Amino acid sequence: MPIEHQLDTTSCPSVAILGAGSWGTALAALIARHGHPTMLWGRDAAMVQTIAVRHENPRYLPGIALPESLRATSVLAEAMAGADLVLVVVPSHAFADTLRALTPLRPGHAGVAWATKGFEPGSGRFLHEVAGDILGNGRLGKDVPLAVVTGPSFAKEVAAGLPTALTVHSEDPVFCQQVADVLHGPAFRAYTGDDMRGAELGGAMKNVLAVATGVADGMGLGLNARAGLITRGLNEMLRLNIAIGGQPETLMGLAGLGDLVLTCTGDLSRNRRLGLALGRGQSLDDAVREIGQVVESIQTADEVMRQAEAHGVELPISSNVREVLHGDISPGEGLRRLMAREQKAEYPQSLFEH
Repeated sequence: MPIEHQLDTTSCPSVAILGAGSWGTALAALIARHGHPTMLWGRDAAMVQTIAVRHENPRYLPGIALPESLRATSVLAEAMAGADLVLVVVPSHAFADTLRALTPLRPGHAGVAWATKGFEPGSGRFLHEVAGDILGNGRLGKDVPLAVVTGPSFAKEVAAGLPTALTVHSEDPVFCQQVADVLHGPAFRAYTGDDMRGAELGGAMKNVLAVATGVADGMGLGLNARAGLITRGLNEMLRLNIAIGGQPETLMGLAGLGDLVLTCTGDLSRNRRLGLALGRGQSLDDAVREIGQVVESIQTADEVMRQAEAHGVELPISSNVREVLHGDISPGEGLRRLMAREQKAEYPQSLFEH
């Protein structure tokens, strides 16, 4: 049964955003524009000072003016003081450490949400499982309300105020609504759901599939190939989601199909850009260096396949991406493998019969 926390959603909660990269800064700007007292925390003191004084993040969002009401700090205790809601927006490899750092500083009434996509590196655990262990003694939502924020969103467009739609998933309906209310505004629609597992799978797995479509486009294989990879990639997402106990409709919405299409087709996607570079013959190290930010798919490909192997689900596209990223095969060999697979029915059995 969902666990409800009695939160006052009619007030204007103060929000602490942890992570001053492009996505954290964009969400902080969005929430501040909605009139919420907002504090952005980042580790880089010099960059944070620039944000506080110039109201711009020149490293990640150059040229985009941030609200003057947005405050920034490199002192975590200052960011957490008085927060009614905490939104963690750090790369997946820093997620657990960030939760451990905020735990002793969190005001007792403040729930924790995150807009981080991926799995815990090494263990392959879903981030809501990590959060449950650290914040709730292994009991998801028992002690601290938790929520995941996900969906098709490029930070640059959100920061610029362009129309966007996301979804918030939580087992706590009251907290879920509070997070959605903070995000929802004139140019930003926030939907709600209760499938944290499926929502997190979609947000992580689409990064792996974006590498595949990027590789195909980098090799000049055409729009037909791109559409085929997106569609069969969605099939892989759906099959794994059902195997892990997620809801199929989650991945037919913003957390799955929406995020998949955006990441596979938009050149603002770091994972697509990585694929494009690999498809054009560039090395992995050179491509990552040129992108200049964390590319989640490099770690996520291993964790997606860990989940697939644990549940006995075959994922040919994701498997080939993992081997390309490990340098075990070339992009061309990955393509040949996919095209050489035996002919079969598009849906040999119902997705629901897995």
